[in-house]
Amino acid sequence: SGRSVIVVGPELKLHQCGLPKKMALELFKPFVMRQLVEKGFAHNIKSAKRIVERVRPEVWDVLEEVISDHPVLLNRAPTLHRLGIQAFMPVLVEGSAIQIHPLVCFAFNADFDGDQMAVHVPLSTAAQREAKELMLSTRNLLSAADGSPVVSPTHDMVLGCYYLTVQVDGEKGAGRAFSSDDEVVMAAQLGQVHVQAPVKVELDLYDGTDEDGTIRSHHEVVDTTAGRVIFNAVLPRELGFANRVMDRKALKEIIARCYRDLGPAATATLVDGIKGVGFRYATAAGITIGVEDLVVPKQKAKLLHDAEGRVAGIDREFRRGFITEDERYTQTVEVWRETTDEVTQSMLKGLDERGSIMLITNSGARGSVTQIHQLAGMRGLMADPSGRIIDLPIRSNLREGMSVLEYFISSHGARKGLADTALRTADSGYLTRRLVDVAQDVITREDDCGADIGTWITSEESEQIPEPFLDRLIGRMAALEITDEKSGEVLVERNAEIDEAALLRIEAAGIDRVSVRSPLTCAARHGVCRMCYGRNLATGTLVDLGQAVGIIAAQSIGEPGTQLTMRTFHTGGVAGEDITQGLPRVEELFEARIPKGQATMTEIDGVVEVPPATGDQPILVRVTHTEAYDTTFKLTRQHEILVAGGDEVTDGQLLARIGDDDELIEVKAPTGGRVTKKGNTLTLHTEEVDVREYPVPHSARLRVADGDVVSAGDALTEGSMNPKDLLQIKGVDTVQRFLVGEVQKVYRSQGVTISDKHIEIIVRQMLRKVTVDNAGDTELLPSELIDRFEFEETNNRILAEGGEPATAQTVLLGVTKASLNTSSFLAAASFQETTRVLTEAAINGAKDHLIGLKENVIIGKLIPAGTGAEARRLQAERAGQLSPADEEQQREAAAARAFLSGDPDADGDGEIEPDEAEAAAVEAGDTIADLMGAGDNPEMEAAVEEAVFDELTEEPAEEKEKEAAAKK
Repeated sequence: SGRSVIVVGPELKLHQCGLPKKMALELFKPFVMRQLVEKGFAHNIKSAKRIVERVRPEVWDVLEEVISDHPVLLNRAPTLHRLGIQAFMPVLVEGSAIQIHPLVCFAFNADFDGDQMAVHVPLSTAAQREAKELMLSTRNLLSAADGSPVVSPTHDMVLGCYYLTVQVDGEKGAGRAFSSDDEVVMAAQLGQVHVQAPVKVELDLYDGTDEDGTIRSHHEVVDTTAGRVIFNAVLPRELGFANRVMDRKALKEIIARCYRDLGPAATATLVDGIKGVGFRYATAAGITIGVEDLVVPKQKAKLLHDAEGRVAGIDREFRRGFITEDERYTQTVEVWRETTDEVTQSMLKGLDERGSIMLITNSGARGSVTQIHQLAGMRGLMADPSGRIIDLPIRSNLREGMSVLEYFISSHGARKGLADTALRTADSGYLTRRLVDVAQDVITREDDCGADIGTWITSEESEQIPEPFLDRLIGRMAALEITDEKSGEVLVERNAEIDEAALLRIEAAGIDRVSVRSPLTCAARHGVCRMCYGRNLATGTLVDLGQAVGIIAAQSIGEPGTQLTMRTFHTGGVAGEDITQGLPRVEELFEARIPKGQATMTEIDGVVEVPPATGDQPILVRVTHTEAYDTTFKLTRQHEILVAGGDEVTDGQLLARIGDDDELIEVKAPTGGRVTKKGNTLTLHTEEVDVREYPVPHSARLRVADGDVVSAGDALTEGSMNPKDLLQIKGVDTVQRFLVGEVQKVYRSQGVTISDKHIEIIVRQMLRKVTVDNAGDTELLPSELIDRFEFEETNNRILAEGGEPATAQTVLLGVTKASLNTSSFLAAASFQETTRVLTEAAINGAKDHLIGLKENVIIGKLIPAGTGAEARRLQAERAGQLSPADEEQQREAAAARAFLSGDPDADGDGEIEPDEAEAAAVEAGDTIADLMGAGDNPEMEAAVEEAVFDELTEEPAEEKEKEAAAKK
């Protein structure tokens, strides 16, 4: 391997990288030496080595040949996600710097201010094949986090395309008509017509392709610009004529559509074409930015003067004691916020729409309105190191320059920002490590787990995040069929993928809640199944077996972690606890900690009573739940009734009696209440009142008012809810949806998109354990922590034997705890607390079935994912036997299937006859064969059938002992 500084290689193709000649010669030295001997330039390896070291001219020709079909891997540290290592075909270049394609910079997070990259050479043919088929940059065009293109043009490429496709009336040649696209391009090249001038062109437009490959098209005169015709020359015909302005978003949409409709090869060609056209016209446009372009608005002085007057008024009220310090602060901050916005608006009006600054911003190439308003408007309010907003604004902008005091105030927040970034990198990296550890054994291990429940995605919840409802559905499998309520038409079948076409149908039908298959509800014991996971976002197709989806989830959540804010924002000195945001909030959720600024939750349904506040004392918010029920007593005429209708009675009071003193039968009130009488029937109306009181600090902001009706689990005050309490009050489903939604809120607020399924995989791992309440007839211990699948299996076994099952509660564990409680002691020991984990494993005589990735890496076996999963399966088939882990998985699958398909005792007589055992065994054999994809392995099927048959027909040990004793 080698490393060097990187520079841009604008003329490279997407799958290429430029490798310095001297570096390549050193990297491929053994291959070159071998070729020199084979070609007769050298007699033996020793002389070949000498030729290479002397760098004879023939060496370069041989090197060209050696690298012609030999990919290399490029890596940029830090490798935050799997796109941080990609394969390229090398091209020899002069100089000492590695050249990389401008479009892969985004995936590597690379720029050319001195970044370095490492080159690795895959040696074996298998490694080369993997590099070419799986790791080549043209095979990794979509982001695994959200499925969007990762090779979208940026910066100057966007600017060039925008400049080329924007339409400006009155430019040279406007209104002219041309008979073909070639003619208008030639006119533009000769300077007869400006690229932005509106023109009429007769175009040959694509209609479709017939089955025999014939392309159908028609001619039409189109109102467009010369630039758009030039731009469309690089688009595949199948995408039609794009007659619109190409900003960053539009370019991204075109690339995503090309990938969806035409596949990766066409997309790689398209992005290279867009890159070329973008660079060419960004250069030709000669767009530049000067300090004179920044026009300070004339109204600024007046706006500032008005604001100062309002702030002086607020100060006056404060000094007279009409408002508190907190109110003064809040109102002042609000005045300056509004003023900053007004200055920004007037500045934008004064900027030339066609000027360089607006071109650069509107195209999405660089910068934003916020940055322009700091340059030409006013910098506005700054935060101090604790995140509290300083109520003294910076009135100047960077064009005018700041006063000494303003400079000091702004440096205050800027330095905090830099310190934050340094700390955030470490925190984000550690969070990623914990996420990887908790999810490393989640691999797609089966096609369909057969789960019949899913999770509900609603538009109401999506709006709160805020995340577009339809975006959350894409690529998921429908858990229930989706039907149009008006027409009754089935829009998506159960277990069918919700693709782009289905989304349009769902949107048209106005459906606002959909049940989808999800990793949260997947019934696969190890990993997840393909149906519950759905689409692999990096390829746009259903996920393959053996995909390490847990690692992908962890990387997708961890990689943007450095972009999240670090601060605990103070609610501007206003009363109330601080709320955590950004990275600390994500960590708080994944570690299932008690949140900072915890909201008070009600544990019961009921009506709220809020007493008036008294000084600094906590307010006691009361929730009253009233349940009314009736008890009826049917009496005979002989009964002596001792109460009248409408009487209030107490608990145990005598209502009626019959008989004499020897045989007296009394009717007593089971509870207190009011009696009504109708004939010989007494009805006791009882109200059971449950009152809970919640002390709330006087500074907390209430979310409820006097007389509101609340449900159990609702928050009474502002703040974050404690997920552990939510789990106890509302159950697993609610807490799962809460965690996914809360994590999404943080990322969305920073403009980062991550698919729900990645967060769901982590949440699934956090809720895998249950704690035993009552052991029943099982061998479990009370309050033992146990995997829920193992718990269900134990219970099923006890139920089959007619015993009493155990009861348990789901526990929410933070990712660190969940990682340390994993079934693999090797993985847990390599994570944290190594000594403790290994000591406990030794004491318990723990076994590691090597099911996850880490444990296999530790002992040097192929990992059970990707090409490793396939290799293991083939190896096991060849040997006619399975690895212990796979065997265990098969046994579990057989047992699970036997219980899922019901009790093997078909006639329900409590005995399993041989024919019933035979039927169950055959079914288990078939199932296993299907599950393991080993339909053509009769030996395995037979082995499973035999094992299940023996298991079902074998007599219990006690019976055998009794029989033996009797014989003796």
